[in-house]
Amino acid sequence: MFGDGRTRIAGKPSDAQPGAQPAGPVCGSHRAKTDMNHPLRCRCGKLRGYVVPHRSTMRAVCYCRDCQAYARFLGTPGIVDENGGTEVVASLPKHLLFTGGLEVLACMSLSERGILRWYADCCKTPVGNTPRNPKLPYVGVIHNCLEARSPTVESSFGPLRLRVNTHSARTKIQSTPIASTVGVLTLMMSVLGGRLTGAHKINPFFMPDSGRPIRQPRVLSIAERARVYRSDA
Repeated sequence: MFGDGRTRIAGKPSDAQPGAQPAGPVCGSHRAKTDMNHPLRCRCGKLRGYVVPHRSTMRAVCYCRDCQAYARFLGTPGIVDENGGTEVVASLPKHLLFTGGLEVLACMSLSERGILRWYADCCKTPVGNTPRNPKLPYVGVIHNCLEARSPTVESSFGPLRLRVNTHSARTKIQSTPIASTVGVLTLMMSVLGGRLTGAHKINPFFMPDSGRPIRQPRVLSIAERARVYRSDA
């Protein structure tokens, strides 16, 4: 659910037109609490939006090899920490809205069946990871696009609770087995609830009529994959 679609608890191309507006109108509760929304922006400021804090969201660090390879693909400093971990805010897509610069949003995947990884092509800022199937309403928002001075990520989404895929960390990381189990189950319940209530249809990354991603995913070639998976790349 976080980085590689195979999270371990440690211890048909798109026909979307460039610049098309995403699905996902702002619901009334979002408008009523705009002062509580956490700003989202890429490094250069072209892509803008916000994430609505919700009790179902949680912060986690994923150490999987896929997330590390994705960071090498983008080549942007500061995506992974010194141990190879990527901090994400696990949320539902309906809680995320883009307000400007959508034309720079791009999508890639490390493999034909891999999760979709969204980023701002203008400055290679990672935005979030989603399943290929929009009927699974989940987005792991990458910390780099949330690093506003105020409010802080912690004040909006709480403390770091989970550390997953620690077996792929560069050094030994203390696992959080109990918190991870509870967190993943809570997230799965939120995803299931979104599916049952139809909330999965409010998703800024997919076309509302066809369910296809709003951008054609770029799938890495075998040679490209080999390069980004090299630890010294």
